[in-house]
Amino acid sequence: MSENKRALGSDLDKVDAHVIQPEEYDEIPELTDEWFAQAQPHVGGKPARRGRPPSDNTKEAIKLRLDADVVKHFRETGPGWQTRINETLRRAAGLP
Repeated sequence: MSENKRALGSDLDKVDAHVIQPEEYDEIPELTDEWFAQAQPHVGGKPARRGRPPSDNTKEAIKLRLDADVVKHFRETGPGWQTRINETLRRAAGLP
């Protein structure tokens, strides 16, 4: 053993040789459907990414001041109004 390392003081062979007895199973909670519903999936030891996958065409969050009547007009068109503003600005800028 190296001079800088000290003995752990554990007996891993004894731990490996231990056979779990039926009464020790009482300590383990039952895995119910509710438990599995709340479980977090892991991939490669890390929590799996949930939700929408990352987009190839990322957006930039900015603060933009628009006239109230312009915002009202687009909001009245229903959900997706911010996307429609973006599309309108792209056309105005001559972008594809």
